[in-house]
Amino acid sequence: MKIIFLSLLATATSLTVNPSLSTSTWTWTWTSTWTSTSLTSTTALHSKVNRNPNFDKLAGGYLFPEIGRRRSAFLASNPDAKVISLGIGDTTQPIPPTILAGLQAGVDKLGTSEGYTGYGAEQGNGLLREKIASSLYGGKILPEEVFVSDGAKCDIMRLQQMFGSEVTTAVQDPSYPVYVDTSVMLGQTGLQDEATSQYDNIVYMPCNSENGFFPDLGSVPRTDVVYFCSPNNPTGVAATKGQLEEIVRICKERGSILVFDAAYAPFIRTPGVPKSIFEIEGARDCAIEVNSFSKYAGFTGVRLGWTVIPNELKFADGSSVKTDFNRVMTTAFNGASNIAQSGGLACCSPEGLGEIKVLIDYYLENAALLREMAESIGYEVFGGTDAPYIFVKLPEGKSSWDTFSEILEKAQVVTIPGAGFGPGGEGYLRLSAFAPREAIIEACTRLTTAMKK
Repeated sequence: MKIIFLSLLATATSLTVNPSLSTSTWTWTWTSTWTSTSLTSTTALHSKVNRNPNFDKLAGGYLFPEIGRRRSAFLASNPDAKVISLGIGDTTQPIPPTILAGLQAGVDKLGTSEGYTGYGAEQGNGLLREKIASSLYGGKILPEEVFVSDGAKCDIMRLQQMFGSEVTTAVQDPSYPVYVDTSVMLGQTGLQDEATSQYDNIVYMPCNSENGFFPDLGSVPRTDVVYFCSPNNPTGVAATKGQLEEIVRICKERGSILVFDAAYAPFIRTPGVPKSIFEIEGARDCAIEVNSFSKYAGFTGVRLGWTVIPNELKFADGSSVKTDFNRVMTTAFNGASNIAQSGGLACCSPEGLGEIKVLIDYYLENAALLREMAESIGYEVFGGTDAPYIFVKLPEGKSSWDTFSEILEKAQVVTIPGAGFGPGGEGYLRLSAFAPREAIIEACTRLTTAMKK
């Protein structure tokens, strides 16, 4: 290994005094030369710290950076390509005026002596916690049960830190990769079976077109923690009230904790479909809910979310789950940004909620266009009515990663292969409605040709 050190040698070569000024001005003229010194080492540099062995278990990179890597590689080889992204679920529309004004007010306060604030409560601004409980949950939860954070994804990892390495976990298959990957990182799993692409010690609950993408929880082994997302990412399917009642019943009977991911709740338009697990009787005894303003209000870059842990939820020894999560938050988190929380307050106002509805309607209209396009060329399609994702069933035997590559080459459209969400996603393709309308229309035109059977 060769290490090159570059050093700048500067030397003062002349001094000029300007006599015309009452106070002498001294001007130094500098000349400089670059010199290089090389050192050669015959041994590699290593620390004596062993790597966390759980990271060796992870299969490849995280899904979405891998999609980004493949897109970048394609653009490097095709610099003139006009790529449209229907891949990662990142919002694209500007933050609406009322909510933007809330963010700006948060910034302005920091510039005044009266309004400046430093560290806030790790659990979140008290008024924001009250507004979330009242405006978004209709009083079904208490403000003290709300933990404001920098996003649902981060909170899932914090929950995993609280649960520790000894718990067993069940996930929908397919599902958001964070549930599985964080379980692996925390040491909850064994190795991945190459034949099934499943990790030992995780229970995969099959969700497919045959069972309406709803798992038969009663037919799988009991686990300590059950992760469930509705509306689901990637399938776009929202669970009915009856289905959620069944999950709550089984979790209570088994003494499992249900972690309910409601990040896409505002997309639900079907009457009677619950937007929160706390609409279900008995959920306060067994459930945690994570949520986020990311998809509500275009806060994917602002970063603001929350987790709800009811006072009633206890561990096996009778200790409070909320108390332990509070310890995680106060130890490893300094609270969400004061600016972001000011924007969150605006989101919870009547005007802000109205603006959120307009945003969600826009993306749902995009979803309807994608759904109609796929159906018009003969595909079986799921989602897109109560969620921003379209889950397209591919022809028998068709690889989702191969289809991803073919579409990128032929149509210059980025999609997400279903296999990236778990082995149960193989044979499906996810399309995201988070794109400008003109891009959606153009993508539909391209995909109609590229995906035609």
